[in-house]
Parts: sequence; C-alpha cells; structure tokens
Amino acid sequence: MDYQDIITFIMEMLGTVAFAASGAMVGMEKKMDIFGVCVLGVVTAVGGGMIRDIVLGIIPPGVFQNSTYALTAVITSCIVFVVLYCKKELLEGSRRVTFDKIMLVMDSIGLGIFTVVGVNTGIRQGYFKHTFLLVFLGTITGVGGGLLRDMMAGVPPYIFVRHVYACASIIGAITCVYMYRFFGTVPAMIVSSAVVILIRYLAAHYRWNLPRPQ
Repeated sequence: MDYQDIITFIMEMLGTVAFAASGAMVGMEKKMDIFGVCVLGVVTAVGGGMIRDIVLGIIPPGVFQNSTYALTAVITSCIVFVVLYCKKELLEGSRRVTFDKIMLVMDSIGLGIFTVVGVNTGIRQGYFKHTFLLVFLGTITGVGGGLLRDMMAGVPPYIFVRHVYACASIIGAITCVYMYRFFGTVPAMIVSSAVVILIRYLAAHYRWNLPRPQ
C-alpha cells in the first residue's frame, strides 16, 4: 500500500466515522433504540458508496467485500448512542444549539470526504476523462447516505431543503476532477474536501447570523 492508498484509506475512515455519527445523532433525535440508531449510522456511512458502486457496475458493492467500514460505522453509532443516552440534556434546551453545531460539523466532514472519494473511485475505474460521470459519482457518494438517512428517519432530505448541501458537493466534485488532472490525487482530495467543508460552514454561519424574527 503506497502513501496515496494510505491517505485515501484514512480519509475514508474519517468520513465513515463522521457520517455514522451524524446518522446516529438523527436516530437519537428521533428517539430510536440502539438497533435503529446503528442502522441509520451504517446507512449514512455506506449508503452513498453503495449507490456509486452499483452505478459503476461493482457488484456486490465494496461495503460487502470489506466489512471494515460497516463495522466502524456500527461502533461509532453505538458510542454516540451511549453518550447521548447518558447525556440526554444535550438534545434539549439551550444545549440543542451545541448539538446542532456538532451535527453540522460531522455532516460537513462526511460530505466533503465522501465527495472526493466518489470522484477518486471513478478515476480508479478508468473514467478519468468523463467529467460529468465523475462529478455525478462524487455527488451521489457525498449526498446519497444522508438522503437515505433522512428518508428512513422521516424528515425532509437535506438536499431538498438545504440547497447548499448538494451544491457544495457538486462544487467539491468539480474542483476534485480538475485538480486531479493538474496536481494529482492527494492534493485534489485534500483541497476539494476542504472546499466542501468551507462552503457548508460559511452557509451555516450566514444562516445562524441572520436577524431573528421579532
């Protein structure tokens, strides 16, 4: 395993933990039991990748060939369940703002990392000249898990009510494609994931600082 594979693996694990945590937090917010929380965590973490692999014709999808990611998502979800079960006040009152900010951070990290992982997977499959396909793969990998999570939790999907969510993923995917062609894999993945996270942060910061209705 060369350094590019190591960096890619580390980013995939960070994205898995971040998305699994965000899925588990939605499950706790919906007062699900530990099984429901784990299901949402796993679906959020690997759902987008499964859709991507099916589009690429990778059958069975990678998550079924390597259980590391699903197991990581389960462990992360269980940790979130225990923490929030013991600290239920984090979901209530003034601490809810802190909960929402943590949720934003986890979701943004997962979105940024899995967007570039999706693009990188398409490149590794030999589609490096197909810009539209690569951008689609990056976007569906980034937003697919969250879309499945929200549908299963019975809440309006983020990509339909938070337009900057999908747009941030698309911009990050486009950035990743062109940076790969000029600078290589690792710079493209690091910079592009940072672009997605920054766009999400700036959008949230703007929304939080809007004047409150009187």
